[in-house]
Amino acid sequence: MEKRLNGQKALVTGANSGIGAAIAQRLAAEGAEVVINFLFNDSATDELVKKIEAGGGKAMGIKADVSNEEQVDAMFKQMFKAYGTIDILVNNAGIEIHNLLENMTKAEWDKVIAVNLTGNFLCSRSAIRQFLQNENRPSKARGKIVNISSVHQVIMWAGFSSYCATKAGINLFAQSVAQEYAEKKIRINSVAPGAIKTPINQNVWSDPKGMADLMTKMPYGRMGEVEDVAAAVAFLSSDEADYITGTTLYVDGGMCLYPEFRFGG
Repeated sequence: MEKRLNGQKALVTGANSGIGAAIAQRLAAEGAEVVINFLFNDSATDELVKKIEAGGGKAMGIKADVSNEEQVDAMFKQMFKAYGTIDILVNNAGIEIHNLLENMTKAEWDKVIAVNLTGNFLCSRSAIRQFLQNENRPSKARGKIVNISSVHQVIMWAGFSSYCATKAGINLFAQSVAQEYAEKKIRINSVAPGAIKTPINQNVWSDPKGMADLMTKMPYGRMGEVEDVAAAVAFLSSDEADYITGTTLYVDGGMCLYPEFRFGG
């Protein structure tokens, strides 16, 4: 594999499983030294670090709650002590809580907002502060942020209004920050996955009826793989995407094409 990210330092939040783990592995394979942020399951993080190192990459795990300002500050300090700086931030950490609005508690709402939106803000702020100091840099940009959003930043999802609110918020937050820092040669983009095969939705893709229903929403005829998302992140992190900022790359097999309208509205 071409090592487009040689010499760069990357932090991926929520990265010891699923999409985050695939992103960490891809960035490491592209030559980046990677920090795997996590909050739970230390053993999974250790295994991922070993897997990356066995493939010739470099990685380390740092436990931190991205919604906690003190823990985020400590995580970045630990990263800078080990790697010196940061060139790439991937805001992947996120949660969803299913509930109809009439039954939703403020605690549920606050938790989703704190992790998905406030966590993005805290990590992006810390990264931007360091990017502004990156003069001798290994890429054309002074720094890159890639947010893992969702098709649900534009597609409504009954029962997940808090999740949709955070993803829509991430979109305009990213665009606003991209506008603020484009002249400083800092790029901020988002990747919006559709239905991606991960352990969290195994109940759908392991059930033939569930998969059949899902395919009615997927014009491309297959469920996405975590590697599909990781490839998009690697591209946006590389100099091949140097003229791209403030946009969203949808990795959704056509879900946003509203396939139910294929045969008439």
